[in-house]
Amino acid sequence: MAEYKLLLKHSDKPEFRTFSGYVANGGYEGLKKAVEMERQGVIDEVKASGLRGRGGAGFPSWIKWNGLPKEKKAPHYVLCNADEGEPGTFKDKMLMETCPFQLIEGMTIAGYAVQAEKGFIYIRGEFIDAAKSLRRAIDEAYANGYLGKNVLGKGFDFDLYLHLGAGSYECGEESALMSSLMGERGMPRLKFPHAPLPTVSGVWEKPTLINNVETYSCAPHIVARGGEWYASLGASTKNSRGTKIFSVSGHVNNPGNFEIEFGTPLKELLAMAGGVKGGALKACIPGGSSMPIITAEEVDRAIIGYEEMQEVKSMVGSGGCMFFNEHTDIVMLAWRTALFYANESCGKCTPCREGTKWMLQILERIIEGKGKPGDIDLLKDVAGQIEGRSFCALGDAAAWPVQGMIRQFRHEFEYYIEHGKSMVTSERAMALRP
Repeated sequence: MAEYKLLLKHSDKPEFRTFSGYVANGGYEGLKKAVEMERQGVIDEVKASGLRGRGGAGFPSWIKWNGLPKEKKAPHYVLCNADEGEPGTFKDKMLMETCPFQLIEGMTIAGYAVQAEKGFIYIRGEFIDAAKSLRRAIDEAYANGYLGKNVLGKGFDFDLYLHLGAGSYECGEESALMSSLMGERGMPRLKFPHAPLPTVSGVWEKPTLINNVETYSCAPHIVARGGEWYASLGASTKNSRGTKIFSVSGHVNNPGNFEIEFGTPLKELLAMAGGVKGGALKACIPGGSSMPIITAEEVDRAIIGYEEMQEVKSMVGSGGCMFFNEHTDIVMLAWRTALFYANESCGKCTPCREGTKWMLQILERIIEGKGKPGDIDLLKDVAGQIEGRSFCALGDAAAWPVQGMIRQFRHEFEYYIEHGKSMVTSERAMALRP
């Protein structure tokens, strides 16, 4: 399979970033069609499309859209999670910089469908260029009657606001994002069934729809061309439909964002990125740093799909696909990953706050040549105590990569402990030492 550009079709056209250029290239056809439909009809198209959340969890999008009360007794809100902080992932940033109206149109369609009059884009504070691009696009949409009062003369009001975060990875978690948006500390809340779903009581305790940038960006295409058409993409998979953007980085000759149809073999994505650079392929983290690592042999047989990736004990995740050549020090990679999650833990719950630090301490002991024979099993035990026990998914995100690296490359950890040094001796790998 080759690239299937849908969301990125016009990303290389500077005129697509202006209102006139966007409309000239087919923009806003989805919104024009949506406002002529019953609101439930829009949601039904999203259901028919098979669209699943592109932020990492892969939850069916229509269930969220359909979950807000049909009888509106309080304000409804539409939130966009544009906090993209998963290491290895940079697709949403590109979409906001090069295709801002696509996101705005998608959120406006969502606002119409769920009876929301206000939307918020919570964007990572470091994404200055993306924020400027969105700000210009939002202003143009208002000026042309596509945002604000009486959108397209259809009696539908929708205001869109841009909110810059402060660079917290934790604020990519939806309940922490809502807390931050309301001026509170960016820490997670209780989840269903111990608390209401955001669709019932979200931001400001009002019904709230939350999706990420890539998910909303799919909506204009789904409505304009129909849910069944969208569902025809990726039909070779069990239950993954449409396209997915993968941010490919690491030891490849042509890193960047690649949009592919679900059902594409992972090795073909590697070929699109120009193949492995600097040696033979050793491993891959297919969906962002929190996903379990897979071996070169598993890359050869992996098919990109939510259920299909589970066959090689990994996940599609956010689409941050990192390839590693034979000179990669896996133990150093585990240390660097653990350092990130230990630093980004918000500290609210004990398993994550303490467990991530313990994992980091054990890994530091190993790479310093002071590892003990029982450290590998101790590391596995600590990761197992974090997994499934933290207040939010950050604990799982910290545990899974370490567990995966031990499962796939335990011999490298053992070599470190036995010899006090890495199996890898390349200059590049050694330069990554702390």
